[in-house]
Amino acid sequence: MMKRTLVRCFSMIPQPPLDGFTPVLSEETVSFHYTKHHTGYYNKLKAFAETERPDLLDKSNEDIIKTETGFAFNQAAQLYNHDFYWNSMSNKGADAPSGELAAKIVVEFGSFEEFKKAFQGQVGAHFGSGWVWLVQEKDTKKLKIVQTHDAGCPITDDNLHPILTCDAWEHAFYIDYRNDKPKYAENWWNIVNWEFAASNLL
Repeated sequence: MMKRTLVRCFSMIPQPPLDGFTPVLSEETVSFHYTKHHTGYYNKLKAFAETERPDLLDKSNEDIIKTETGFAFNQAAQLYNHDFYWNSMSNKGADAPSGELAAKIVVEFGSFEEFKKAFQGQVGAHFGSGWVWLVQEKDTKKLKIVQTHDAGCPITDDNLHPILTCDAWEHAFYIDYRNDKPKYAENWWNIVNWEFAASNLL
């Protein structure tokens, strides 16, 4: 799992290896996604904090997400979402979850294949820009799939705890898949970081 490099408080993780997700995601896609989009959110939030809201310089991504709206929320939420996305992927991961996570998926979805079908279907059919998440309810400990739109982030719901996410924004896949979002969703399983997902269980 890549950890954030802190500059004061709000932050972003270091750039993933450009060839870290090939052939599912090309080096061009990873570079463009990280340097133009992910980094862009950080730079915009930093400039905003330094010129208009210096109090934000002492807040983490999570703090800003839970206390702000509008521009500051959007930038911080996209930093959080992208950090989670990069960590949700690995070319060295297993083909499927194991242990407690695998057991919970079977309980909630019937089988791993049924879970994949449901999650992949939501990514492929997601309208517009946003994210598809596997989350755990804090009160029941049950797993469920949720979609968030634009910069939406599940931690705005105090009862939801993120486990895994797939980026359904067009810039995440268009260089490699053009408008074939369902194919991107299908291939994404080949780089899911199940170790990271399992580490997020409550």
